[in-house]
Amino acid sequence: MSDDRPRCAWPGADPLYIRYHDEEWGVPEHDDRALFEMLLLEGFQAGLSWITILRKRENFRRAFDGFEPAKIARYRPAKIEKLMQDPGIVRNRMKIEGAVSSARAWLTLMEEGPGFSAHLWGFVGGAPIVNRWKSMKDVPAETPIARALSKDLKARGFKFCGPTIVYAFMQAVGMVNDHLVTCCRHPAFKRTR
Repeated sequence: MSDDRPRCAWPGADPLYIRYHDEEWGVPEHDDRALFEMLLLEGFQAGLSWITILRKRENFRRAFDGFEPAKIARYRPAKIEKLMQDPGIVRNRMKIEGAVSSARAWLTLMEEGPGFSAHLWGFVGGAPIVNRWKSMKDVPAETPIARALSKDLKARGFKFCGPTIVYAFMQAVGMVNDHLVTCCRHPAFKRTR
């Protein structure tokens, strides 16, 4: 990852963070389970740095049964206690219990149709919002759409999905493209080169 392509500043020089920036962040995701995983991880990130979660992501996947909502929805107190003893994840009881509640909400939403992905992407008209930020200080922490989606998810029983978490989620899964215009990952950058 020692290339000299211009990037957003936030990944710094960390190879894992650069790979995440270059290959995942802002790439439109439409898989229901993958979206669920990212929403939970963003919730676990609250109060921490994203790199902390990124470094623990494989541990989370192992501990949370591959983020399969049907399995997580059935977690009982004994499983929650086991997760509380797992040093490979963020051991926060409220966040773990919130993941169980969110899995149950996900299952209900899926049963009601049209699916998690279609529901989420409906908030942005089915296509990414491509912003044209010139500086990281221009990027908002939340938006009216993130507030509306947060309110919707909370009403459905999802946990740890406030507007700031939801906006970070929207950025991560490509519902919004917040790569700076000077970044090699921004569509405008590619068109002007």
